[in-house]
Amino acid sequence: MANNKEIRRVKLKMRIRKRISGCATRPRLTVFRSNSEIYAQLIDDVKGVTLVSASSMEKAFNKTGSKTEIAISVGKLVAERALSIGIDSVVFDRNGYLYHGRVKSLADSAREGGLKF
Repeated sequence: MANNKEIRRVKLKMRIRKRISGCATRPRLTVFRSNSEIYAQLIDDVKGVTLVSASSMEKAFNKTGSKTEIAISVGKLVAERALSIGIDSVVFDRNGYLYHGRVKSLADSAREGGLKF
């Protein structure tokens, strides 16, 4: 059985997803965080495909520092990969998480990397 925190996050997630959607020219940048890892994807919702992804689970990824520092690195990595395929504008989907801490750090570093949202 899911706990109240998970139920609250899923409700927020559905409320957010009603309003935002990604397309080929402006995909959705979605963030998922677990207790130890963080993942980011650029998704084209029209075709239902993932265009770019980055996570702290990749083998080439250097896992040194705090969780927030790792989120900053993932944000820069996803921005770099998005720019390499010609995407510079995205819609940010915080996935029901509060815009605080690791989620905010990832978003800020993606902006610094060149993404506009």
